[in-house]
Amino acid sequence: MGRGPQHSTLLMIAQETGVSASTVSRVLNAKTDEAARRWASAETIRRVRETAAEHAYTPNPQAVSLRTRRSNFIGMVVPRLQDYVLATIHEGVDEAATAYGYATFAANSLDDRGRQERAVDLLQSRRVEGIIFGDAFYDGEFLAHVQRRGAKFALVSRRVPGFPSVTCNDELGGRLAGEHLATTGRSRVAVLAGQPYASTSIDRTNGLVSALAEAGIEVPRSRIVHGPFDAQGGRAATEQLLAQGPPYPDAIFATNDFAAIGAMGALRDRNLSVPEDLVLIGYNDTALAAELPTALTSVRSPMREMGHQGLQMLLRVLDGENPEPVQLDPTLVIRESTAGG
Repeated sequence: MGRGPQHSTLLMIAQETGVSASTVSRVLNAKTDEAARRWASAETIRRVRETAAEHAYTPNPQAVSLRTRRSNFIGMVVPRLQDYVLATIHEGVDEAATAYGYATFAANSLDDRGRQERAVDLLQSRRVEGIIFGDAFYDGEFLAHVQRRGAKFALVSRRVPGFPSVTCNDELGGRLAGEHLATTGRSRVAVLAGQPYASTSIDRTNGLVSALAEAGIEVPRSRIVHGPFDAQGGRAATEQLLAQGPPYPDAIFATNDFAAIGAMGALRDRNLSVPEDLVLIGYNDTALAAELPTALTSVRSPMREMGHQGLQMLLRVLDGENPEPVQLDPTLVIRESTAGG
């Protein structure tokens, strides 16, 4: 059986432009000029497009998929898409994927190892090209297992030594928070540290503690409380801190804005005011931070850009590269919740 006129025209364009049929296909299926430049020079792209127009050739994505045995799908595994930070990162992944001619779909793991494995099984059954993990455990045990299965992947938001990742420089973010707290005159600092298995928790907490130590302020272990990255987790962690009795903390660093919002609720219930009784810093600078009754000082992380670069890193992995981890710098946005120090 012949391959049909589409294949014949593709070969004709390849012959006339002096490049391979696969390069022609990739250039013509790219959604943007940037995506096309992954496969060819600007001059080659121009020749391929002009020759295709002369032959009235239109790419057929379904035919390309059948011929190459590629799906052009990218999978993403996240703890929960209702999380604003992860949803924004996923939007960045999806924007970049669309530009490079890929489609994405996501699976929620709820930070559960069994659900992680089932999500990977599902994604591989759908023949995804590669996977982006936003829920990596710092020990890397599961990722090593996935790698042995032959899956291609990159990490976003959380890092694990030895695997390709794009993250915020969370240790720097913690340091920015610590340096700012040191200027407020507060000395009884507590941390809502998030989940102990996540690099985001580890790095943000370490950065804060190191910066405060350099300023002569100690953060005792009893004031570092772990819990989920959400408002309920932040409330519960703050209640745990307050249950230790006075003297209460006079500053709290929450490793997530939503945990900081939960902390505000717990403090309100104890008739403690921010920033008069206690100053508060969040992390990620979500859209809510500036709109709260007491606007929240927060470390701004480049969430959407993390998604863009995470997708680009995965494409490098798919090309057979072993890219080095990338860290994007955060900034501190100072608002009312740390005023009056």
